[in-house]
Amino acid sequence: MEAVLKWIQEVNDVLNTFVWTKTGVWLLIAVGVLMTLCTKVFQITHIRHWFKNTLGSLFKKDVIGHTKEKGSISPFQALCTALAATIGTGNIAGVAAAIVIGGPGAVFWMWIAAFFGMMTNYSENVLGIYFRRRNNNGEWSGGAMYYLRDGLGSKKGMKIVGSVLAVLFCIFTLLASFGIGSMGQVNKIVANVVKAFDVPALSSVQVMDGISLYNVIIGAVIMLLTSLIVLGGLKRIASVAEKIVPFMVILFVVGSVVIIGINYANIIPAFGAIFAGAFNLEAGLGGLIGTAIVQGFKRGVFSNEAGLGSSVMVHSNSNVKEPVKQGMWGIFEVFADTMVVCTMTALVVLTSGAYNLKTGALLAGYDDATLVGGAFNSVFDFGINFGEKFIAVAMFLFAFTTVLGWSHYGSKAWEYLFGAKSTVVFKVIHICTIMFGAVMTSSLAWDVSDTFNGLMMIPNLIGVVALFPLVMKITNNYVDRNLKGKATEAMISYQKAQEEENKETVEV
Repeated sequence: MEAVLKWIQEVNDVLNTFVWTKTGVWLLIAVGVLMTLCTKVFQITHIRHWFKNTLGSLFKKDVIGHTKEKGSISPFQALCTALAATIGTGNIAGVAAAIVIGGPGAVFWMWIAAFFGMMTNYSENVLGIYFRRRNNNGEWSGGAMYYLRDGLGSKKGMKIVGSVLAVLFCIFTLLASFGIGSMGQVNKIVANVVKAFDVPALSSVQVMDGISLYNVIIGAVIMLLTSLIVLGGLKRIASVAEKIVPFMVILFVVGSVVIIGINYANIIPAFGAIFAGAFNLEAGLGGLIGTAIVQGFKRGVFSNEAGLGSSVMVHSNSNVKEPVKQGMWGIFEVFADTMVVCTMTALVVLTSGAYNLKTGALLAGYDDATLVGGAFNSVFDFGINFGEKFIAVAMFLFAFTTVLGWSHYGSKAWEYLFGAKSTVVFKVIHICTIMFGAVMTSSLAWDVSDTFNGLMMIPNLIGVVALFPLVMKITNNYVDRNLKGKATEAMISYQKAQEEENKETVEV
């Protein structure tokens, strides 16, 4: 077992360095900047409009009400399911890991990744809605594989390229669903639960070298719970997500605000450390592009998934017909995930003393996986380590819902490759990988997840770049009709456009 894990680590190190350090970071920056510019900085210039149509519409029945349409969910359910898949260990343990490895400056680069990532995610969702189609079961299916095949593939001489990239994207999505969507999440659940709710009678029993009976039992419980929900389909996943995600986000943010408020004297020093670390010459020139930058972007993408093309697969199941409307939910998704939740986590760690701003030393007895629990404990101890226990529960729920969300992403990739009727096979495999996450070492689980994310990102971003003129056209069409009052025909569906084009050809 040890020899196998060592081999996986060595292979992964080579792939991870190529995908992230030499390719991924530059692609993310370039695509984010491109989509921001070509949409005329939509996330800023139309901030009132997208806030009004996302956060400001949460009490409208057509947004939060359940739809009876087969294979469709409401925009709010789509958001919650997407957030369920994004708000996970990356927002808590991932942020702490970025600070521990890259210093406070990594937080700044998380913000940069999120700012440009808003428009990458927007573009993905616009393309996802535009190119989606009904599968053999009458359910919506959308994602990068469809706009790669039908969008990029429709360009002259690019049919084979588009099809190959679509298949590669699906393969990488399947691998990522086992990494970020299963093993990485479960690994952090186990680490936090074992530390916060230790049961010596179980944790002292070693099943194999370094793996306790407690780890195995927790893994088995998560497998059972996941089975009960995932095998019920998307509507059951969305129903669970819309109940858990808003509740836990609000609770986590309120708890964070209390801690930051109590340590208000450290707020300015914390921001000072973030900006100083981000532009520190030694950090900025170390290695290829600097540890702070690499960690900020890697953990930022791991957290909000902008650029991966993942959340497109659930946003495409929304009953919304207008691509731009669902695209705006994509902007809000990244904003809520990184600008709100990740920032709260970072400030909790930096203001509470869990991370020493001068020396970089961590709170005694804690590591990157449990550091946020220690920070919460500094205020909410109550003599029973309540803060640590709260974070363990939050990690469990956040990570658990991430497993649920990624099961949908993986099933859509499987559906594209093998057909809709066989997706139950994927779900069973995905559920089984949960146990591997429970027994894997922390560093290996995260490293493998990072690599799978990067591999998934590359074909997706190629598709977004190739189709950016279409994103511009759809965005301008929406702005003309809804903000400028022009009488222009709506651009809402690739299939509809193809049908009308074929009709005109026949008539001629």
